[in-house]
Amino acid sequence: MTTRRHDPQRADRIVDAALDVIAEHGVANTTHRLIAAAADVPLGSLTYHFTGLDDLLAQAFARHAERMAVTYEAHFDQVRSADDVITAVTDLVHADAGADDRDWAVVYELYLAALREPSLRTVTESWMRRSRSVLERFVDPTTARGVDALIEGLVMHKVLATTPVDRAQTTEIIARVVRAGTASEEHA
Repeated sequence: MTTRRHDPQRADRIVDAALDVIAEHGVANTTHRLIAAAADVPLGSLTYHFTGLDDLLAQAFARHAERMAVTYEAHFDQVRSADDVITAVTDLVHADAGADDRDWAVVYELYLAALREPSLRTVTESWMRRSRSVLERFVDPTTARGVDALIEGLVMHKVLATTPVDRAQTTEIIARVVRAGTASEEHA
């Protein structure tokens, strides 16, 4: 008689393992087998806990977006001025706020997957809305949208460039946008 092992965190471990596999292999090469091996669970556990690979990927991406959003929000807790915003955004771009290249690899995989699978756009839209709401504490909504996009673009340039983006240049780019946004808000 086989005894069933009590493993209440198994589904969570599978989701976390899926993120590791996505980061290492990309969504296109993510399989049930790779995830099960990474989670150290039987292959059948995946079909027991998830309706399919799409369901598992959606839950993994939602978890990653939630973690990144919480980190992002906390990063701005001590921000009080436009100069603080500039420093905080520069730190985000240069990975001084808890996100690393693995995190960004998962993010870019999410973006690519959301292009192909529109149901994942609820994850990206919710995350973008949360990011903008943080920025809107300091700048107007239009500038917040621009700074949010600027963060993503500058991180992409930093991650993919063969010549790293200079921190001083990043600060100057962000300062121009943030100061323009705070100036337009003061005149409104």
